[in-house]
Formats: sequence, C-alpha cells, structure tokens
Amino acid sequence: MASETADIIIRNATLIDGTGSKAISGDLAVTGEKISALGATLDIEAVEEIDADGMALAPGFIDAHTHDDRIVLTDPTMTCKISQGVTTVVTGNCGISIAPVTINSRPPGPLDLICPAASDFFPTFAEYFSALERAPAAVNVVAQVGHASLRVNTMDSFERAATSDEIEDMKSLLRQALRDGAAGLSTGLYYPPANKAPTEEIEALAQVVHEEGGFHSTHMRDEADGVVDSLEETFRIGRTAQVPVIISHHKCVGLANHGRSTETLKIIDAARAQQPIGLDVYPYVASSTILRKDRVALSAQILITWSDKFEGLEGRDLKEIAAEMGLGIYETIDAISPAGAIYFMMDEEDVRAIMSYPATMIGSDGLPHDRHPHPRLWGTFPRVLGHYARDEQLFPLETAVHKMTGLTARTFGLKDRGVLVEGAFADLVLFDPDTVIDTASFEHPQTPAAGILRVIVNGTTVWHDQIATKARPGKTLRGDKYLTHSIMAH
Repeated sequence: MASETADIIIRNATLIDGTGSKAISGDLAVTGEKISALGATLDIEAVEEIDADGMALAPGFIDAHTHDDRIVLTDPTMTCKISQGVTTVVTGNCGISIAPVTINSRPPGPLDLICPAASDFFPTFAEYFSALERAPAAVNVVAQVGHASLRVNTMDSFERAATSDEIEDMKSLLRQALRDGAAGLSTGLYYPPANKAPTEEIEALAQVVHEEGGFHSTHMRDEADGVVDSLEETFRIGRTAQVPVIISHHKCVGLANHGRSTETLKIIDAARAQQPIGLDVYPYVASSTILRKDRVALSAQILITWSDKFEGLEGRDLKEIAAEMGLGIYETIDAISPAGAIYFMMDEEDVRAIMSYPATMIGSDGLPHDRHPHPRLWGTFPRVLGHYARDEQLFPLETAVHKMTGLTARTFGLKDRGVLVEGAFADLVLFDPDTVIDTASFEHPQTPAAGILRVIVNGTTVWHDQIATKARPGKTLRGDKYLTHSIMAH
C-alpha cells in the first residue's frame, strides 16, 4: 500500500479503469496529484472522504479534438468541458493553432474560428506555454502546430504550393515549436489557406515531426466524394515520413456518400495493419465550421452560428435568412460572411459505425468562440455515455470510457493519464451511469450535462454539485515528463 493517509479517498465506487476491462467495485485514494492506491477496500484515512454509493469512477475524459487554444486563456474555468467530465484537451487541430503566428490584420478563415484578432496569436509556442503556465486552466492542454498557421506566417499567397524556401521556413518554425513542447503537426487540407498545398509539402513538414518525435493529425482534403483518395494521401504521408497519423473527425459527407463508412473503415483497418493510424469522431450527424458555399449542396439544413456583419442570426436557418433578405442562398452567404455554420450532412448509421470501430476515439471538435455553438461543445462525452452506450446499447459502458481515456492517452502518447492505476495522475470523473446524458441541443447548445457528479484534475476538484469550483490545476502536457514519443505502437 502506497500510504496510510491520503488527501482524498473515494469509497464504494464502480471503478471503470479506462482499459476497456470490466468494471469492478472498490475504493481509490489520491495523494497530491497522483492516484496513490486503489483496491476492493482500502484501509486508509483521508482528509476528504467521498462515498460514491456505487456510482462510476473513471479516468478524466480526454477530448481528442478541440479548438480550445485560446479559450483556455480567456475562460480558464473551462465549464463547457469540465461539466462533461473532460480533464485534458488536445488543441491545434485542423491546421489551426494559436502559435507560431505573427500577423498584422484579421486572420483568414478558419484561423478566425479561434482568434478573430491578430493580437490573439502568439509568435512562439514558448510564449504561449509560458502564458498558460502563468495562468493555468482547469484542464490539461496538449497542443499541436497547425500547418495553416505555418503557411499564414510564411507565405504571401495561399493560392499555390509553397516554394522550397518557404518550406524551409515552415520547417524551422515547426521544429522550434516541437522543441518548445508542441506534440505534433495538424493539417486542414480542406481549408483555403492549405488546400493548394501538395502532398509533398506535408511530407516535408512531417519529416520534421519524425525527427523530433510526435504525430500528424489531419482534417483531410476531402471527406465527401474524394474521401478514399484523401485517406490514401493521409496514409502516404505517414508512411513517407514514418510518423503516426490521426484522421480527425472521420465522416462521409453528403447524401451521395451516406453508407460509405463500410468502405472507409475497411480501408483504414487494412492500413492499420501496416502503419500506426488513429481516428476520432463526434457523436452527431451535423458538422460545424466557417460558412462556405461548397457545403450547401452537401447539407440537408444549415444553421448560422455567428456573423461578423449581422447580429441576431445565430441559431437561425440559412434558407429563412435568405428569404428575409430576398436573396439567393449564395448571395446571402456573401452578404453575411465572415460567418460560421452548422451543416446537417452525415448519416446516423455512418456515425454509429465509425464510433463503434475499435480504434475510434471521441473528440468534440467544439468551437468555443461561436456565439451559438454546435451542441457538441457541451454535450459530446455524456451523449456517448448516456445516449449511445446506455440507451442505444451501441457498446458497453467500459468501451465508451476506453474511447475517451485509455485509448486516447495511448494514441497521443500521454504519460500516466487515461487509466486508473497507482502512480497515474489523478484526473478523475465520478458519474451516474443511469442518469448521465447531454442536455445541450441545437436550439439551446450551452447547457451542462446531467449526471456528472464530480471532476478532479491533478488531484484537485474542479466540478462538483453542477458548478465549477473555479480551481485551475491544469498543466501544459509537454516534455518527457508528460509525453512519450513511442506512441501508437502496433
């Protein structure tokens, strides 16, 4: 036994350890920042005793895909995440990162999703991490370098491939960012700042990731008709540079592609036998990003999440707005942009199939600065636990937790996170498996989940009795103490 006294002991819990193993009943003790003991009945005294009364105790959830780069500084209590049991966020996705960027004007979309002003960015990751460590958030942060951010910082035009000199400049920025503590490189090849980048440009950058240790995540070039070609491009980059790759928010977009997850998952499965590949998903049939004309034909419905030119459009249907303005859909998009939108364009059966795939992690892809955000920002994790695992019986509760904890920690190389084991960091969530559910909806997207009883980050309670404690014990997970380079071994 590690000690006879502890800071916190949680008794009579249903322990779901994050590995996918069957839950067991027992106690868990926390001393300082770490789990100090766990077992059937611990003969330990503690400063704080909590009777779980049979409730589920799991590792804190790791949000595999976020755009929380700036909100961890501007709203460090992070209620949107801790209220659903999230204790660690992976930022810098889709090629968009808060550093290293030095610009003098409003950033191009989609960078404006996280930082609408030039002054919101940081010129180096060292400065970003320093700001976070001076004023920590309630959650831990794993940060990636965005390819679009590198392009914005390096190129005078995005309508072309980078020159060899520009690639060298990007490689230098990337190398320094990884040495400063960034964990990997993300791309958003679908978006205008990056969609003219050839595969070879990404391969050159991914080589730096290989040399420095890390991973490559990607919002692929095409998630619609060209989804298979995009998968092959992703695999090629991983093979060429010898880096693990992570397919962000895997989906099959547009009516013509509904049902194609059967095809894409077979392709992913075959590729995973040859190289390390991960993927994440959010549990909704609607996506959200900047307002774009090329998504109109793919979507059954489009809701506006924000507009820089007009107030009061948030949460409203684009067709209704167009009718009011007396304009066509495309003219309306021109009139209200820059703007953001929610797009209903996936099939429920595809979402379920992708979520059920054994290697799939859970990520919210929430946009915290949207005025009327997609409900995934507040509801993703309890929706998987309550709606899909409990109510729909899509998979056991232990599998759902594994997809949010142990699997994610292993995929991203997070040391001593994602599992209930002695010596691991005490990131914990206590929840009621019978009542846990998302309450955030497309109409009212910013409401906290039901059934999340207590959330602990690095040994400190951050959420209890449906309110944030305002404690901010989160860490920047960088360096050998928190990350390992030998990730996703296969």
